[in-house]
Amino acid sequence: MKRDKIFYWVATSLVALSGLMAGIMYFVNPMIVGEFKHLGFPDYFRVELGIAQLLGAPALILPMVSNRIKEWTYAGFAINFMSAITAHIAVEGASAAIAPLISLLLLVMSYVCFHKINRYNLVVRD
Repeated sequence: MKRDKIFYWVATSLVALSGLMAGIMYFVNPMIVGEFKHLGFPDYFRVELGIAQLLGAPALILPMVSNRIKEWTYAGFAINFMSAITAHIAVEGASAAIAPLISLLLLVMSYVCFHKINRYNLVVRD
């Protein structure tokens, strides 16, 4: 159980930090604007993703956020990372998809540990 908590907090912290930094960079780094154009996405999509990243990062980390919201946050990050992998492979090749793939693997590790930790907190109802 202690090992699961350590893995959970390390993976979740890295995903949240990555999401927070990406969310900020989507608004302040002009190179990101160019990258979104290069990948063929409209500018409003960058803004949507930036807002989602900035909302999702604290939702994963903060303990007062309900598990239902965390589940939706995991789903949102998973869709985001899988879409990034697909877009980078389609436009730039497989080597460009390494960063979102690592993020996806960390997210899966966080998700699995999240359920292992919370399995003991669930109340079984008939």
